[in-house]
Amino acid sequence: MGKKIVKKKDVEGLLISVADEVVSAAKSNRSPALQIPSRTLSNVNFNAKKGIIEMGKSRQERSFFNVGMAKKFMQTVLVADALAELQRQDLTTSLREIYYRTKHTIKDSHENTFDSQGESDPIIEDLEVTLDTLREELHVRAENTGTIVGPLVLVDDGDTIDCTRLGKGGYSVPSIVEPEYIQIKKCTADFVLLVEKGTQWNRLSEDKFWKKHNCILLTGNGQPPRGVRRLARRLNNEKKLPVYVLVDNDPWGYYIYSVVKQGSISLAYESQRMAVPDAKFIGLSSGDPEEFGLPRTVGIKLNDKDIARAREILNYPWFHKKPWQQEIKRMLSSGLKYELDALANKDFRYLTTTYLPRKLKSKQWLD
Repeated sequence: MGKKIVKKKDVEGLLISVADEVVSAAKSNRSPALQIPSRTLSNVNFNAKKGIIEMGKSRQERSFFNVGMAKKFMQTVLVADALAELQRQDLTTSLREIYYRTKHTIKDSHENTFDSQGESDPIIEDLEVTLDTLREELHVRAENTGTIVGPLVLVDDGDTIDCTRLGKGGYSVPSIVEPEYIQIKKCTADFVLLVEKGTQWNRLSEDKFWKKHNCILLTGNGQPPRGVRRLARRLNNEKKLPVYVLVDNDPWGYYIYSVVKQGSISLAYESQRMAVPDAKFIGLSSGDPEEFGLPRTVGIKLNDKDIARAREILNYPWFHKKPWQQEIKRMLSSGLKYELDALANKDFRYLTTTYLPRKLKSKQWLD
Protein backbone atom coordinates (compact mmCIF):
# COMPACT_ATOMS: atom_id res chain seq x y z
CA MET A 1 0.00 0.00 0.00
CA GLY A 2 1.28 3.50 -0.82
CA LYS A 3 1.45 6.34 1.64
CA LYS A 4 -1.79 8.18 2.17
CA ILE A 5 -1.94 11.63 0.61
CA VAL A 6 -1.38 14.11 3.45
CA LYS A 7 -3.95 16.88 3.85
CA LYS A 8 -2.79 20.41 3.14
CA LYS A 9 -3.00 21.59 6.77
CA ASP A 10 -0.94 18.60 7.92
CA VAL A 11 1.84 19.32 5.42
CA GLU A 12 1.95 22.97 6.40
CA GLY A 13 2.20 21.93 10.03
CA LEU A 14 5.09 19.59 9.26
CA LEU A 15 6.94 22.37 7.45
CA ILE A 16 6.32 24.81 10.29
CA SER A 17 7.77 22.23 12.68
CA VAL A 18 11.15 22.77 10.99
CA ALA A 19 11.06 26.44 12.03
CA ASP A 20 9.69 25.52 15.49
CA GLU A 21 12.71 23.31 16.08
CA VAL A 22 15.05 26.23 15.29
CA VAL A 23 13.15 28.61 17.58
CA SER A 24 12.94 26.07 20.38
CA ALA A 25 16.68 25.37 20.22
CA ALA A 26 17.53 29.07 20.22
CA LYS A 27 15.33 29.73 23.28
CA SER A 28 17.04 26.86 25.10
CA ASN A 29 20.53 28.06 24.14
CA ARG A 30 21.05 24.91 22.09
CA SER A 31 22.57 24.72 18.63
CA PRO A 32 19.65 24.55 16.15
CA ALA A 33 19.90 21.25 14.31
CA LEU A 34 17.88 19.08 11.95
CA GLN A 35 18.04 15.31 11.66
CA ILE A 36 18.09 14.39 7.96
CA PRO A 37 17.94 10.73 6.83
CA SER A 38 21.03 9.84 4.81
CA ARG A 39 20.18 9.23 1.14
CA THR A 40 23.35 7.33 0.24
CA LEU A 41 24.22 3.82 -0.94
CA SER A 42 25.58 3.01 2.51
CA ASN A 43 22.15 3.70 4.01
CA VAL A 44 20.03 1.57 1.70
CA ASN A 45 19.23 -2.09 2.03
CA PHE A 46 18.00 -4.49 -0.60
CA ASN A 47 14.98 -6.37 0.70
CA ALA A 48 15.26 -9.56 -1.34
CA LYS A 49 11.86 -10.81 -0.15
CA LYS A 50 10.07 -7.69 -1.38
CA GLY A 51 12.45 -7.18 -4.29
CA ILE A 52 12.94 -3.48 -3.54
CA ILE A 53 15.52 -1.07 -2.14
CA GLU A 54 14.66 0.29 1.30
CA MET A 55 16.15 3.17 3.25
CA GLY A 56 18.11 2.44 6.40
CA LYS A 57 17.98 4.28 9.73
CA SER A 58 21.17 6.32 9.43
CA ARG A 59 20.64 10.07 9.85
CA GLN A 60 22.84 13.11 9.45
CA GLU A 61 22.66 16.04 11.85
CA ARG A 62 22.55 19.37 10.06
CA SER A 63 23.63 21.93 12.66
CA PHE A 64 23.61 25.72 12.41
CA PHE A 65 26.76 26.13 14.54
CA ASN A 66 28.75 23.58 12.56
CA VAL A 67 30.88 25.53 10.05
CA GLY A 68 30.69 22.73 7.50
CA MET A 69 26.90 22.42 7.85
CA ALA A 70 25.78 26.02 8.46
CA LYS A 71 25.07 26.83 4.81
CA LYS A 72 23.10 23.65 4.21
CA PHE A 73 21.15 24.21 7.41
CA MET A 74 20.24 27.71 6.23
CA GLN A 75 19.28 26.38 2.78
CA THR A 76 17.03 23.74 4.34
CA VAL A 77 15.16 26.30 6.44
CA LEU A 78 14.83 28.66 3.44
CA VAL A 79 13.32 25.95 1.24
CA ALA A 80 11.00 24.78 4.04
CA ASP A 81 9.78 28.37 4.40
CA ALA A 82 9.12 28.67 0.65
CA LEU A 83 7.21 25.38 0.65
CA ALA A 84 5.12 26.53 3.63
CA GLU A 85 4.30 29.69 1.68
CA LEU A 86 2.99 27.51 -1.17
CA GLN A 87 0.78 25.64 1.28
CA ARG A 88 -0.65 28.83 2.72
CA GLN A 89 -1.44 30.25 -0.72
CA ASP A 90 -2.59 26.89 -2.09
CA LEU A 91 -0.22 27.25 -5.05
CA THR A 92 1.76 24.70 -7.04
CA THR A 93 5.16 25.48 -8.52
CA SER A 94 8.21 23.95 -10.19
CA LEU A 95 11.62 22.95 -8.89
CA ARG A 96 13.07 25.81 -10.91
CA GLU A 97 10.83 28.42 -9.29
CA ILE A 98 11.70 27.17 -5.80
CA TYR A 99 15.35 27.75 -6.69
CA TYR A 100 14.73 31.34 -7.76
CA ARG A 101 12.35 32.02 -4.84
CA THR A 102 15.04 31.10 -2.31
CA LYS A 103 18.08 32.52 -4.13
CA HIS A 104 19.52 35.82 -2.92
CA THR A 105 22.77 37.34 -1.73
CA ILE A 106 23.20 37.35 2.03
CA LYS A 107 23.25 40.87 3.45
CA ASP A 108 26.71 42.48 3.89
CA SER A 109 28.41 39.63 2.02
CA HIS A 110 29.11 38.26 -1.44
CA GLU A 111 27.67 34.86 -0.48
CA ASN A 112 24.58 33.54 -2.28
CA THR A 113 22.04 31.33 -0.55
CA PHE A 114 22.10 29.08 -3.64
CA ASP A 115 24.52 29.15 -6.54
CA SER A 116 22.66 26.63 -8.72
CA GLN A 117 19.49 24.56 -8.86
CA GLY A 118 21.71 21.55 -8.21
CA GLU A 119 21.85 22.76 -4.60
CA SER A 120 18.14 23.40 -4.04
CA ASP A 121 16.68 20.25 -5.64
CA PRO A 122 18.35 17.83 -3.16
CA ILE A 123 17.09 19.98 -0.26
CA ILE A 124 13.51 19.35 -1.41
CA GLU A 125 14.22 15.60 -1.45
CA ASP A 126 15.75 15.89 2.03
CA LEU A 127 12.55 17.49 3.29
CA GLU A 128 10.41 14.86 1.57
CA VAL A 129 12.06 12.02 3.41
CA THR A 130 12.47 13.93 6.69
CA LEU A 131 8.78 14.88 6.82
CA ASP A 132 7.59 11.62 5.22
CA THR A 133 5.77 13.46 2.45
CA LEU A 134 5.76 13.46 -1.34
CA ARG A 135 7.18 16.28 -3.42
CA GLU A 136 3.72 16.73 -4.91
CA GLU A 137 2.23 17.03 -1.40
CA LEU A 138 4.69 19.87 -0.90
CA HIS A 139 3.07 21.46 -3.98
CA VAL A 140 6.17 21.01 -6.16
CA ARG A 141 5.67 19.23 -9.45
CA ALA A 142 7.99 18.33 -12.27
CA GLU A 143 7.26 18.93 -15.94
CA ASN A 144 5.28 16.22 -17.72
CA THR A 145 8.01 14.22 -19.48
CA GLY A 146 6.29 10.87 -19.88
CA THR A 147 3.96 9.67 -22.62
CA ILE A 148 1.50 6.78 -22.85
CA VAL A 149 -0.66 5.20 -25.55
CA GLY A 150 -2.72 2.01 -25.73
CA PRO A 151 -5.98 0.38 -24.55
CA LEU A 152 -6.34 2.43 -21.39
CA VAL A 153 -9.00 4.91 -20.27
CA LEU A 154 -8.08 7.39 -17.54
CA VAL A 155 -10.02 10.08 -15.73
CA ASP A 156 -7.90 13.18 -15.16
CA ASP A 157 -9.52 16.00 -13.17
CA GLY A 158 -12.95 14.85 -14.31
CA ASP A 159 -11.94 14.53 -17.98
CA THR A 160 -12.08 11.07 -19.57
CA ILE A 161 -8.90 10.27 -21.52
CA ASP A 162 -9.04 7.38 -24.01
CA CYS A 163 -5.39 6.58 -24.72
CA THR A 164 -6.31 4.86 -28.00
CA ARG A 165 -7.74 8.07 -29.45
CA LEU A 166 -4.96 10.60 -28.99
CA GLY A 167 -3.06 9.96 -32.22
CA LYS A 168 0.51 8.76 -32.25
CA GLY A 169 1.50 11.52 -29.80
CA GLY A 170 -0.29 9.85 -26.88
CA TYR A 171 -1.21 11.24 -23.46
CA SER A 172 1.28 13.29 -21.46
CA VAL A 173 1.77 11.60 -18.08
CA PRO A 174 1.53 14.11 -15.20
CA SER A 175 3.99 14.16 -12.32
CA ILE A 176 1.35 12.92 -9.87
CA VAL A 177 -0.82 9.95 -10.82
CA GLU A 178 -2.22 8.91 -7.46
CA PRO A 179 -5.83 7.60 -7.44
CA GLU A 180 -6.97 10.90 -5.93
CA TYR A 181 -5.86 12.65 -9.12
CA ILE A 182 -5.87 10.02 -11.89
CA GLN A 183 -8.40 7.18 -11.97
CA ILE A 184 -7.95 4.08 -14.13
CA LYS A 185 -11.43 3.70 -15.60
CA LYS A 186 -10.74 0.87 -18.05
CA CYS A 187 -7.73 -1.21 -19.07
CA THR A 188 -7.83 -4.14 -21.51
CA ALA A 189 -4.10 -4.42 -22.26
CA ASP A 190 -2.09 -7.61 -21.81
CA PHE A 191 1.15 -5.95 -20.71
CA VAL A 192 3.06 -2.65 -20.35
CA LEU A 193 6.13 -1.93 -22.46
CA LEU A 194 8.22 0.76 -20.77
CA VAL A 195 10.63 2.19 -23.35
CA GLU A 196 13.70 4.19 -22.39
CA LYS A 197 13.94 6.38 -25.47
CA GLY A 198 11.32 8.63 -26.95
CA THR A 199 12.56 7.87 -30.47
CA GLN A 200 11.81 4.16 -30.08
CA TRP A 201 8.50 4.91 -28.38
CA ASN A 202 7.61 7.09 -31.39
CA ARG A 203 8.46 4.26 -33.77
CA LEU A 204 6.35 1.78 -31.78
CA SER A 205 3.46 4.22 -31.58
CA GLU A 206 3.62 5.14 -35.25
CA ASP A 207 3.63 1.46 -36.22
CA LYS A 208 0.65 0.83 -33.90
CA PHE A 209 2.63 -1.82 -32.02
CA TRP A 210 0.26 -1.36 -29.07
CA LYS A 211 -2.71 -2.29 -31.25
CA LYS A 212 -1.12 -5.34 -32.85
CA HIS A 213 0.12 -6.69 -29.52
CA ASN A 214 -2.58 -5.31 -27.21
CA CYS A 215 -0.22 -3.48 -24.91
CA ILE A 216 0.39 -0.12 -23.29
CA LEU A 217 3.40 1.85 -24.53
CA LEU A 218 4.96 4.03 -21.86
CA THR A 219 8.11 6.17 -21.95
CA GLY A 220 9.87 8.61 -19.68
CA ASN A 221 12.32 9.83 -22.33
CA GLY A 222 15.38 8.59 -20.46
CA GLN A 223 15.32 7.56 -16.81
CA PRO A 224 11.57 7.57 -16.18
CA PRO A 225 10.32 10.33 -13.86
CA ARG A 226 8.24 9.62 -10.79
CA GLY A 227 4.85 9.92 -12.50
CA VAL A 228 5.80 7.34 -15.13
CA ARG A 229 7.20 4.93 -12.57
CA ARG A 230 4.17 5.29 -10.30
CA LEU A 231 1.80 4.73 -13.22
CA ALA A 232 3.70 1.59 -14.23
CA ARG A 233 3.48 0.45 -10.61
CA ARG A 234 -0.27 1.08 -10.51
CA LEU A 235 -0.89 -0.82 -13.76
CA ASN A 236 1.17 -3.72 -12.45
CA ASN A 237 -0.32 -3.69 -8.97
CA GLU A 238 -3.95 -2.83 -9.69
CA LYS A 239 -4.42 -4.37 -13.14
CA LYS A 240 -1.87 -7.19 -12.76
CA LEU A 241 -0.13 -6.27 -16.02
CA PRO A 242 3.40 -7.56 -16.65
CA VAL A 243 5.88 -4.73 -17.18
CA TYR A 244 8.68 -5.17 -19.74
CA VAL A 245 11.51 -2.63 -19.86
CA LEU A 246 13.29 -1.81 -23.14
CA VAL A 247 16.57 0.11 -22.77
CA ASP A 248 19.96 0.56 -24.44
CA ASN A 249 22.57 -2.16 -24.01
CA ASP A 250 24.89 -0.20 -21.72
CA PRO A 251 25.45 0.26 -17.96
CA TRP A 252 23.06 3.21 -17.91
CA GLY A 253 20.29 1.12 -19.50
CA TYR A 254 20.84 -1.60 -16.90
CA TYR A 255 20.57 0.97 -14.15
CA ILE A 256 17.38 2.50 -15.57
CA TYR A 257 15.86 -0.98 -15.52
CA SER A 258 16.95 -1.50 -11.90
CA VAL A 259 15.43 1.85 -10.89
CA VAL A 260 12.10 0.74 -12.38
CA LYS A 261 12.31 -2.68 -10.77
CA GLN A 262 13.88 -2.13 -7.33
CA GLY A 263 13.71 1.64 -6.88
CA SER A 264 16.49 4.22 -6.81
CA ILE A 265 19.13 4.74 -4.15
CA SER A 266 18.39 8.45 -3.59
CA LEU A 267 14.62 7.83 -3.45
CA ALA A 268 14.73 4.56 -1.51
CA TYR A 269 12.02 5.90 0.80
CA GLU A 270 9.66 5.90 -2.22
CA SER A 271 10.29 2.33 -3.40
CA GLN A 272 7.04 1.01 -1.91
CA ARG A 273 5.13 3.38 -4.18
CA MET A 274 7.26 3.39 -7.32
CA ALA A 275 9.19 0.14 -7.70
CA VAL A 276 7.84 -2.70 -9.86
CA PRO A 277 9.55 -5.86 -8.48
CA ASP A 278 7.89 -7.98 -11.20
CA ALA A 279 9.39 -5.92 -14.06
CA LYS A 280 11.34 -7.84 -16.69
CA PHE A 281 14.29 -6.65 -18.79
CA ILE A 282 13.45 -7.37 -22.43
CA GLY A 283 16.54 -5.82 -23.98
CA LEU A 284 18.77 -4.76 -25.51
CA SER A 285 20.79 -7.66 -24.12
CA SER A 286 24.50 -8.21 -24.60
CA GLY A 287 23.75 -11.37 -26.59
CA ASP A 288 21.35 -9.62 -28.98
CA PRO A 289 23.96 -8.31 -31.45
CA GLU A 290 25.02 -11.88 -32.20
CA GLU A 291 21.53 -13.37 -32.15
CA PHE A 292 19.99 -10.70 -34.36
CA GLY A 293 23.00 -10.25 -36.63
CA LEU A 294 23.97 -6.70 -35.71
CA PRO A 295 27.43 -5.88 -37.08
CA ARG A 296 30.14 -4.74 -34.66
CA THR A 297 30.40 -1.53 -36.66
CA VAL A 298 27.12 -0.29 -35.11
CA GLY A 299 28.45 -0.93 -31.61
CA ILE A 300 30.06 1.88 -29.61
CA LYS A 301 33.31 1.30 -27.76
CA LEU A 302 32.90 1.31 -23.99
CA ASN A 303 34.70 4.28 -22.45
CA ASP A 304 36.34 4.40 -19.03
CA LYS A 305 33.19 5.83 -17.45
CA ASP A 306 31.07 3.01 -18.91
CA ILE A 307 33.47 0.37 -17.63
CA ALA A 308 33.64 1.89 -14.15
CA ARG A 309 29.84 2.12 -13.98
CA ALA A 310 29.40 -1.48 -15.15
CA ARG A 311 31.83 -2.75 -12.51
CA GLU A 312 30.01 -0.69 -9.90
CA ILE A 313 26.58 -2.15 -10.66
CA LEU A 314 28.04 -5.67 -10.75
CA ASN A 315 28.44 -5.24 -6.99
CA TYR A 316 24.90 -4.09 -6.32
CA PRO A 317 23.06 -6.89 -4.43
CA TRP A 318 20.10 -6.68 -6.81
CA PHE A 319 22.42 -7.55 -9.73
CA HIS A 320 23.95 -10.58 -8.00
CA LYS A 321 21.77 -13.10 -9.85
CA LYS A 322 23.86 -15.33 -12.11
CA PRO A 323 22.07 -14.33 -15.37
CA TRP A 324 22.73 -10.67 -14.60
CA GLN A 325 26.36 -11.26 -13.74
CA GLN A 326 26.73 -13.06 -17.09
CA GLU A 327 24.88 -10.28 -18.93
CA ILE A 328 27.05 -7.46 -17.62
CA LYS A 329 30.32 -9.38 -17.91
CA ARG A 330 29.48 -10.30 -21.51
CA MET A 331 29.08 -6.64 -22.37
CA LEU A 332 32.38 -5.81 -20.69
CA SER A 333 34.07 -8.69 -22.50
CA SER A 334 32.84 -7.48 -25.89
CA GLY A 335 34.09 -3.97 -25.19
CA LEU A 336 31.01 -2.57 -26.93
CA LYS A 337 27.64 -1.07 -26.07
CA TYR A 338 24.65 -0.90 -28.41
CA GLU A 339 21.91 1.70 -28.60
CA LEU A 340 18.32 0.75 -29.43
CA ASP A 341 18.73 2.98 -32.48
CA ALA A 342 21.26 0.47 -33.87
CA LEU A 343 18.37 -1.87 -34.77
CA ALA A 344 17.61 0.54 -37.63
CA ASN A 345 20.74 -0.86 -39.30
CA LYS A 346 18.61 -3.90 -40.17
CA ASP A 347 15.46 -1.98 -41.09
CA PHE A 348 13.63 1.08 -39.83
CA ARG A 349 10.84 -1.14 -38.53
CA TYR A 350 13.00 -4.00 -37.33
CA LEU A 351 12.23 -3.14 -33.69
CA THR A 352 8.48 -3.46 -34.19
CA THR A 353 8.30 -6.23 -36.81
CA THR A 354 11.07 -8.59 -35.73
CA TYR A 355 13.01 -7.80 -32.57
CA LEU A 356 10.23 -7.32 -30.00
CA PRO A 357 7.79 -9.90 -31.44
CA ARG A 358 10.53 -12.56 -31.31
CA LYS A 359 11.55 -11.57 -27.77
CA LEU A 360 7.97 -11.66 -26.52
CA LYS A 361 7.14 -14.96 -28.21
CA SER A 362 10.23 -16.76 -26.90
CA LYS A 363 10.05 -15.00 -23.48
CA GLN A 364 13.62 -13.82 -23.82
CA TRP A 365 13.95 -11.52 -20.87
CA LEU A 366 15.93 -11.16 -17.68
CA ASP A 367 14.35 -10.94 -14.25
